[in-house]
Amino acid sequence: MKRFLIFPCVLCLVIGLLVGVLLPIDLTEEPVTPPLNNPNNNFTPPPGGSQLTGSNSSAPDSSEALDPTENFPLLSSACAVNRCIQRGDWAGLASYVHPSRGVTFTPYSTVEPNSDLNFTADQIKNLAQDQNVYTWGFEDGRGDPIQMTIPQYFARYVYNADYTQATEIGIDQIMTGGNALENLAEIYVGCRFVDFCFPSADPVNDGLDWTSLKLVFQPEGEHWYLVGVVHGEWTI
Repeated sequence: MKRFLIFPCVLCLVIGLLVGVLLPIDLTEEPVTPPLNNPNNNFTPPPGGSQLTGSNSSAPDSSEALDPTENFPLLSSACAVNRCIQRGDWAGLASYVHPSRGVTFTPYSTVEPNSDLNFTADQIKNLAQDQNVYTWGFEDGRGDPIQMTIPQYFARYVYNADYTQATEIGIDQIMTGGNALENLAEIYVGCRFVDFCFPSADPVNDGLDWTSLKLVFQPEGEHWYLVGVVHGEWTI
């Protein structure tokens, strides 16, 4: 698979906005089943199926099956998800979550499929109202459990920076890494990802303050569905 580097982020956002304005989509109702082996999920399929609304949360429309090798639909979906998170548009974000697989959250670069938490679209839609405290993993260096509500986790391990302004964007390419294992491609077989990255916030830190948001998508039918959110930062 070819790798692509895009920068700056403005290009990505313009693409996403143009696609959202020109190509609105209406998802038809499909059977929805909950992810397997996940004790944190308690999913009931929403009535009437999923609906993408608003120009910034729209996905490309097509009368034919999606071509998973094309980058434009993937990038536009990633930019739309990025904007949904920035704006706190949880209904819009939920409309991108895979209807049966859900979305899995990884606090650091190494994906742990047996312990990373997975949430359904319905849970993401009601994110702001969920005050349950979950254990997401363990803090780098200290080893203390990461015990947070979903909104707290998003603030620290998803959107710790405004990734609509990311200075580097990689398609199927890790833009910045450290000593943590980057195993995203090996775990999410058959999927593709977009890496929104800040290589450094301040030159005085010599790159040790890098941070990234990697959004993983699975192609299915006519759409790219969000299945993984991987946070990256410098680790000990």
